[in-house]
Amino acid sequence: MKRILALGGVAAGLLAAAAVAAPAQADTDVAPPVNLANTNFAAKQVAAFWYGQNKANLINATPYNVETTVPAKHVSTGGASADSKAGVVGSSGDQKAATSNLKNVNLPKTTGKVFFIGADNKPHWCSATSVQSQYKNLVATAGHCVYDTVSNKDTLDKWVFIPGYYQGKTPWGIYVGKTAYTHYDYDVYEDGDRDYAFVTVYNGVQVTGVAVDKVKNWVKDRKFETKAEAEKAKKDLELKTTGWSGEIVAVPDHRNLAKHGEESSKGYVSWDDFCRLTGWAKENTDALVRGDSTDVKLGKRAGFTITRVSKQEYGHGGFSSDGKSFYYTKDNGYYKAQFWVLFDVDYVLKGKIVDIALKDVGTLGGNVGGQGLAYNQKIGSAVFVFGYPSGSHPDGNYAFTGKTLKWAYGKTFKAAAPALKAEELVGVKSSFTGEGSIGSSWLYRYSNTKRLGYLNGVTIAVSDTDGNKRIDTSVSPYFDGETLAVYQYAAKFASGKIV
Repeated sequence: MKRILALGGVAAGLLAAAAVAAPAQADTDVAPPVNLANTNFAAKQVAAFWYGQNKANLINATPYNVETTVPAKHVSTGGASADSKAGVVGSSGDQKAATSNLKNVNLPKTTGKVFFIGADNKPHWCSATSVQSQYKNLVATAGHCVYDTVSNKDTLDKWVFIPGYYQGKTPWGIYVGKTAYTHYDYDVYEDGDRDYAFVTVYNGVQVTGVAVDKVKNWVKDRKFETKAEAEKAKKDLELKTTGWSGEIVAVPDHRNLAKHGEESSKGYVSWDDFCRLTGWAKENTDALVRGDSTDVKLGKRAGFTITRVSKQEYGHGGFSSDGKSFYYTKDNGYYKAQFWVLFDVDYVLKGKIVDIALKDVGTLGGNVGGQGLAYNQKIGSAVFVFGYPSGSHPDGNYAFTGKTLKWAYGKTFKAAAPALKAEELVGVKSSFTGEGSIGSSWLYRYSNTKRLGYLNGVTIAVSDTDGNKRIDTSVSPYFDGETLAVYQYAAKFASGKIV
């Protein structure tokens, strides 16, 4: 059952540029805001993460493939309908809408990619767009490109928006996400009919310089008895730097066996070292030939590993050149004994500090502009879809690389996708494949001259509806008065600078 939402509450006219007086909605439509990077320093660390190591994290990011394709039988006539009068806000001015018969479509500067760390701890991206707001700091995309629907954390980590991104280039800078806003039903129920999000972003930044230094001595020369202690030291270091790049390395103490309760590392040693560490009599090799280590009175902290080998590996028998193996025959078979002990293990931090100097490049809207928002529009309205489709069609054909911005054009129709808990979607005919195109902007009354229009949807999934193994449809939540309420609420908040 859908929640029944009352009207009223949020005052109209939040945006001075509103073209039509907007119907107000209750604040209960909006989920509690969620912080992405709630301090300037945290935001600077996020920017450094994507800029660091020659932008390796950006370049190696892959399209987000969560909830991308829905079966054809789950795309059908739905029940999307207006909940009040149609309207637009954030007008980009009087304009003549573009049509699909244009030979060349001027692509919007507002569109780009959002990058983040997925539940698999790997970097991924979706499509997104800048939308107009009072502080010129708002981004719109699919809800599941912001909120973590896999591991059920609040949001995806290290979230940034890069308009015009291309192969590591950030022409207008990186915009670190500050706060995320979505509909209550998506936050609580993952309702696909509300799978959209608006994110405020800090002013953009660009790199002005990179300085590399070794890890501070207080960490570099310090050994930690447990991995937990090393993790804490690593976290402390990350909190004090903007570009720590390194790892925790286990260092076995080859002088001492592990004691009970100590963290340990199994190591194969020579016969001499085995005897030295365990007190075993060097001349007593009978246990090796018997394949028996029960005479070693050291519990589970040392022993012999016995394996059968070929005659060729057996060679002439006896100790190996490094003394770590002993070859012998038994019952007409050939065997190898290896001597192992559990060493006490310490942990050290190895790596470097990459001090990334950043400069402020201004607000998102000031650099690329922002689309308006359209709501309660008539089903059958024409829209342009802009995004970065990637991945293959079901037949294996790769029509899109995800590297460049693409567009599609069509008229909306009612749709539903029960697999996404969505009964009130809209669809548009498009060959965009799912990976990468999620979050693509649907622009109503798009001006080819001004490259501006009104956001009237975001792609949340795609489908092959005719069964020919080629994607032919994209679907979006229907933008209505409740969508407007979320947008207006998010648009009230400033973000500020990070440098």
